[in-house]
Amino acid sequence: MIDLFVLHTVRTILLCSCFVSIHATTKGGSLAHNTTSCSATNRLITAKNHASVQINIGHVDENDIYNGQFSTFALCGFICAQGDADSALDRLWQKKKVEVKQ
Repeated sequence: MIDLFVLHTVRTILLCSCFVSIHATTKGGSLAHNTTSCSATNRLITAKNHASVQINIGHVDENDIYNGQFSTFALCGFICAQGDADSALDRLWQKKKVEVKQ
């Protein structure tokens, strides 16, 4: 009986901590956690989207040496499932390459 009470108490504490972290707000009134959206389609990437990927592409200088900077791209599972991830990443990098002068 004591084990069940401890388990119930731990579960209640975990549920309360999840509830508090989800409903924590910032000064603007929006949720405090960061939501990720797909770089190609602007779809929100939810926690249940297990096929999504986030890729960091490193920037190099004129001597092809990594300079410590990178660009991050997130692709949702829908793009990966359609087989368009490589073309979407290539298109995104071509646009970003002009911005960072690679």
